[in-house]
Amino acid sequence: MSRLIVISNRVSAGGGAQGGLAVALSAALREHGGIWFGWSGNETSEFTGHINMERVDGVTTATVDLEEQDIEEYYDGYANRTLWPLFHYRIDLAEYERSFADGYKRANERFAETALPLIEPDDLVWVQDYHMFPLGKELRSRGVENRIGFFLHIPWPPRRLLATLPEARALTEGLLAYDLIGFHTEEWLQSFCDYVSHELGGTVDDDGWLTVGERRLRLIACPVGIDAKEFAALAASEKARETYERVRVSAVGRTMIVGVDRLDYSKGLEERFLGYERFLVEHPEERKEVTLLQIAPPSRGTVDSYQRIRSTLEGLAGRINGAHAGLDWVPIRYVNQGYTRDLLAGVYRASKVGLVTPLRDGMNLVAKEYVAAQDPADPGVLILSRFAGAADQMPEALLVNPHSAEEISDALSRAITMPREERIQRWRRLMNGVEEHDVMWWSKRFTDALQDRHEQACGSVLRN
Repeated sequence: MSRLIVISNRVSAGGGAQGGLAVALSAALREHGGIWFGWSGNETSEFTGHINMERVDGVTTATVDLEEQDIEEYYDGYANRTLWPLFHYRIDLAEYERSFADGYKRANERFAETALPLIEPDDLVWVQDYHMFPLGKELRSRGVENRIGFFLHIPWPPRRLLATLPEARALTEGLLAYDLIGFHTEEWLQSFCDYVSHELGGTVDDDGWLTVGERRLRLIACPVGIDAKEFAALAASEKARETYERVRVSAVGRTMIVGVDRLDYSKGLEERFLGYERFLVEHPEERKEVTLLQIAPPSRGTVDSYQRIRSTLEGLAGRINGAHAGLDWVPIRYVNQGYTRDLLAGVYRASKVGLVTPLRDGMNLVAKEYVAAQDPADPGVLILSRFAGAADQMPEALLVNPHSAEEISDALSRAITMPREERIQRWRRLMNGVEEHDVMWWSKRFTDALQDRHEQACGSVLRN
């Protein structure tokens, strides 16, 4: 069996706060053996290429430190101020600076040069996400002939949006160095195909093989999942039960609505607050009977757009609470800190409504975690944005347009009043999907396809 070399911007092996992706990649590495390579998150005065090797929970990690200029231009700059907003359809926030693009290219060259000695001839190489679009091409230019796969964890934007990126053609041509490219949904796979066919003259056959000139590679739609059994077990843990009781007691019999999102403009938090306010206005009988708990840990605090959204949300939460609160009740509890997964499992279970309404999202594993944490005898209701990648797999949720305060209000009213029998039926179908297409399924589908040059493409899980 081939070893697996996982390459990503950040490495996260071991620890109780591991997210779903880290769990999947760690499990794949334990199965195949191999190394997880990436940036350490630390800064160095001069890049030397020194690799910090560790062994954590059966996974070997290899990390490198980056210079301040690399972090500013590659990570804060091109990755998070250019690619992230553009690929989430926010071209109004995208910043196109030549120095960002130069830093992005330089950092990927450094990653390739440093990772090169770690790769043995029979290894499978699996590159993760938008931070490392050019890495496959950089590895090829250094003589790597191994099978190399790439998985994009965010949406691929429509062709006319992508055309606003000065490096769009070069970036896409660089992706042709991979043997396999994976997307969460058929929509984003087709958006990629549309760009390649119109701008590069590529063709895609019915089995998902893309041909551009003499280059032939495979495209697959394989949506990532969570470790459903593990998360359900977390919901039954002692810490989760304690958290459940604390949240229920603090609600004083009120219906708890929960949102858990990294503080990011793509998550639709401002629109969510406005939709919830509309609900309070349109359903005065529910005032003082509901509470929205919004957990939004800060991220990327050095980027101006993230500072602005934090300020906006704090002002909006204050205005809504000021207008609607009573002596013994506030409509919104807004918390700017993160919690471990076992504590979150308890929060999810104590909440009768999960409000997951991003404006655009790659997958959104919070939706799946909320479902996995529920009490089968008395589950809550998931309200989910139509524009989250998870929506394709979760039609039994109450799907909404997150831009519409009316739709959010209507969905909240329906969720709060939904009979238990209907809640159980919807939850059971959702949970079946979460369990069947879990994170291990995703990892195995991708690595199997990467190993096999002749296997047909995965296709959409909705057709399986």
